Amino acid sequence: MIPAVTTTGLTRRFGDFTAVQDVNLSVAPGQFFGFLGPNGAGKSTTIKMLTGLLAPSSGSIQILGLDALANPIEVKRQIGVVPEGLALFGRLTAAEYLRFVGRMYGLDAATTATRTTELLEFMSLANETKKLITDFSHGMQKKLALAAAVIHGPKVLFLDEPFEGVDAIASGTLKAMLQGMIARGATIFLTSHVLEIVERLCTHIAIIDRGRLIANGSLEELRAGVQARSTDSSSSQTLTLEQIFLSIVASEPGAQQPEQELSWLG
Repeated sequence: MIPAVTTTGLTRRFGDFTAVQDVNLSVAPGQFFGFLGPNGAGKSTTIKMLTGLLAPSSGSIQILGLDALANPIEVKRQIGVVPEGLALFGRLTAAEYLRFVGRMYGLDAATTATRTTELLEFMSLANETKKLITDFSHGMQKKLALAAAVIHGPKVLFLDEPFEGVDAIASGTLKAMLQGMIARGATIFLTSHVLEIVERLCTHIAIIDRGRLIANGSLEELRAGVQARSTDSSSSQTLTLEQIFLSIVASEPGAQQPEQELSWLG
């Protein structure tokens, strides 16, 4: 089976600073894959390289068996992206924007119109017919960005913090849509700081810290690894993803330790 996403020695440098170093990943088709790390760990830089927004300094990327650097257009036809900065066209309405994106992906006018109507209904944006995107709330813009990312039926979907600023009702809608995509065989590559959502949705997790991949496996494998090196071997508590994440990151050499509490807040 050809992996949905493969990287070998993926590295990105900005001058003397190495943001991502020698990352080797393999994401199987149909996986809901969580990509985690502290702020500044290299998550967004990695996603930008995987989606063709940023060229790697070295290493290789394959998406659905295609060399992403040699076949950028073909790869982009098969992926969807909700980037960190959304990058929407603020002077369009939601319908105008989705019709533009659909046609850009090569969908015919009738298919684009049908999918635009369905997506606006699904995202509860159908009544916003005259409002410009620039006047949307942050949560509404997030839903529109996700609608644009899936209008062409991508086989691999990359999501950079898709639930940030989204209310509980919209979050439930988005999670149901993503789980439906997984059920139909799509692959989702998700990065988020909301670990409860990642734990609920993702079957496999990778953790990056200071540009290096420090953990990779199923949630059960990561939990077993943390428990195996725990000093409290008698504990039968099931570790949450937050506990697993903190334990793995804190165990890295040179990891930043919590500061002493502030004297005036004691």
